[in-house]
Amino acid sequence: MLPPIWTFTFGLILLILFGWYFATDLGDRKRNLGTVLTVLLLAFCIDSMYPPSKKIGLGLDLQGGTEFLLRLSAEGKTITPAMLDQAVGVIDKRVNKYGNGEPIITPQGTDRILVQIPGLDAEKIQEARTQLERVARLEFKLVYPNTAQKIAEIDTGTSFIPAGYAIQDYKEVREGKPVTMRILVKKKAEMGGEHVTEAHAAYGSQGNEIVFQLDNEGADEFGRLTAAHVGDQMAIVLDGVVESAPVIQGAIYGGTVTITGHFSDLEAQNLASVLENPLQTPVKIDETRSTSATLGSDSIRSGIYAGVAGLLLVAIFMIVYYRLVGFIAIVALVINCVMVVGAIAIFNGVLTLPGIAGLVLSLGIAIDANVLIYERLREELDSGKSLKTAVESSYGKAFSAIFDAHVTQFLTAAILFWLANGPIKGFALTLTIGIVASMFSSLLITRTCFSWAFAANMLNKVTMLHLIRSKSIDFVGNAKRFVVISTVLVAISIGILAMRGEKNLGADFRGGDLLVLSAKQKLTPDQVRAALAGTRFQNSTIQEERMTGRDMISIRSDYGSAEEIKERLSQALSSAGLNFEMTDHVGPLVGRELASKSAVALLLGLAGIFVFVSLRFETSFAIGSIVALAHDLIITLGIFALSGRELSLIMVGAILSIAGYSINDKIVVFDRIRSGLRDRHGGNTVAEIMNTSINETLSRTILTGGTALLTVLALYFFGGPVLNDFAFSFVIGIVVGTYSSIFIAAPIVLWSSGRKGFGKSGALPKSEIRRSQTAAA
Repeated sequence: MLPPIWTFTFGLILLILFGWYFATDLGDRKRNLGTVLTVLLLAFCIDSMYPPSKKIGLGLDLQGGTEFLLRLSAEGKTITPAMLDQAVGVIDKRVNKYGNGEPIITPQGTDRILVQIPGLDAEKIQEARTQLERVARLEFKLVYPNTAQKIAEIDTGTSFIPAGYAIQDYKEVREGKPVTMRILVKKKAEMGGEHVTEAHAAYGSQGNEIVFQLDNEGADEFGRLTAAHVGDQMAIVLDGVVESAPVIQGAIYGGTVTITGHFSDLEAQNLASVLENPLQTPVKIDETRSTSATLGSDSIRSGIYAGVAGLLLVAIFMIVYYRLVGFIAIVALVINCVMVVGAIAIFNGVLTLPGIAGLVLSLGIAIDANVLIYERLREELDSGKSLKTAVESSYGKAFSAIFDAHVTQFLTAAILFWLANGPIKGFALTLTIGIVASMFSSLLITRTCFSWAFAANMLNKVTMLHLIRSKSIDFVGNAKRFVVISTVLVAISIGILAMRGEKNLGADFRGGDLLVLSAKQKLTPDQVRAALAGTRFQNSTIQEERMTGRDMISIRSDYGSAEEIKERLSQALSSAGLNFEMTDHVGPLVGRELASKSAVALLLGLAGIFVFVSLRFETSFAIGSIVALAHDLIITLGIFALSGRELSLIMVGAILSIAGYSINDKIVVFDRIRSGLRDRHGGNTVAEIMNTSINETLSRTILTGGTALLTVLALYFFGGPVLNDFAFSFVIGIVVGTYSSIFIAAPIVLWSSGRKGFGKSGALPKSEIRRSQTAAA
């Protein structure tokens, strides 16, 4: 791994080269710059990945981790659900800030919290224990005037400790060295830390420090306190320990407070984290265990094999269908994969199944961009242009569609990363990196490959297969019947979802039973999972736990299922000597805060898409994209519910992936419609332009849907039972999304434009749009 200064220098060089590449029009220079950029980025990413075992973190579902069982300690008071919820929320924020990527935090029983953190070594386990148990009770206490002189008098016996004060140790740095002092601190705090709204670590003139912000009430109170005691010392006390004792130089208003001290980087970060998230009820760690991956080795192995098989199928298809240029696309796709994995290592990302879903989606976007360019290339060649001119023209014409599709994806991913926690954040990070890599690979790498092929005289002719040759299907004219069909399907889907109610949600959302068992013979999670295969419990979370030399198996399943699972396992594993150690209830893995934050992030992402599409296209296009996206998600969820399946944490990644795929598909069709409106000739109506545009993109729409299906079908048939729901929903989402891109999105735009009108892109006036609608009907 490069040192920070070299990394900064390297990044600056890349930025300069990027600017130079896009600024130059000279073919040879552009080709050489593209080659240098590709080689340098590849080298940087490969260096970031080495050694792989230490650079790419894996989540609990893929590698397992460490489990802490916390118990709330209320000193004789009854633990209420509100106290438990507050503690869960605080622990969740602390662990996510701790940087161990996508942990599991869930209430267990009435007074315990189960915390699982992936990939901790022995040193970090102790750090995590300290972080989890810290109450973070912040207090501001006055220090006795002339405290050093008073303590000296107390030590010599000439004076006594004043009433209401206590002697406490305090470390401060003098001439660069830590010195332990003793000061007289008032026992009663002048002010508590309950008004802290945020805190972060910083680096100041005295080294690492913690800066925190108070709310309005706290800021006013702190201002009055400091104004009344100018010239006095004030001790800032955290969990009974004096962290700082500065002299008040003047009234401090505004609510920003700084704690200085002899802190390491990690200590400053941890202190800031607990200050921002104090525990109202102390917790103690009852047990610490090591846990296996939640998916099981068989599921992980099946998923990897299925994913590789799917990508190989896509590679074979691209080469067979597009011949030599398909091979260029595969080279770019391989480089894309290396860049994505390298970037995840650079950002200390953690790979989980939802994160891999984001990776699959980003690769799908990269394939889509290449298909878009190649279909444009076919059109340019059919118009009689030379191969070199056709290649340049195809990149120019495909750029706007690729740019708009990637930006809409990026908006949602960025908002999800900003607001969400846990696996949703992992999904968003992977997708964001994949989107940037996809733009680079599709627009720079493939173009550079074409340039080298022309320079070496290796590419004189391009031949491709042609899926659909007809260009005269009347999609808009038959729109009403398809919209009616879709409306009925949406209504039925909503009805199914409403009838099933909470049955739509699995144990990850509703909570459920926790069953812990041991066996006389060696028993693995895979054996337990095999025993439950074919039952409604086959998707339960099954992990191996190791504590003080004992091996146990834990099973998280739906409420009320523990007894049935016991009976099933007792029959299927009768020779294993099972002993059921514990049965308890656990809360949802998808807590209310995670669910609400993810929902808000998704809604803001949709709002961002609406605004962007309105600015780049028209408001009617934005309405069409959002309506079509809602159509795809509702029908997909309806079919998923009709199959009797339940939503789980894994399904969150699938739903977000479907949304991303769907909006990407629509933007490409809309871009062609926009181009048709700009370049229209004669008296073509809007409906005719839309029909032509949908026909022109029909091959591309079906091809991208088909290539995505190849990967997902491999996952569905060979990925094992744990990944079955994920793949099933994705299959439905791709089919429904492709259908709506062809039959639903454009008519919604057309009908919406009749009310709002077109104002940009050289679009037609309202009167002509109304005539178009009449003709289309």
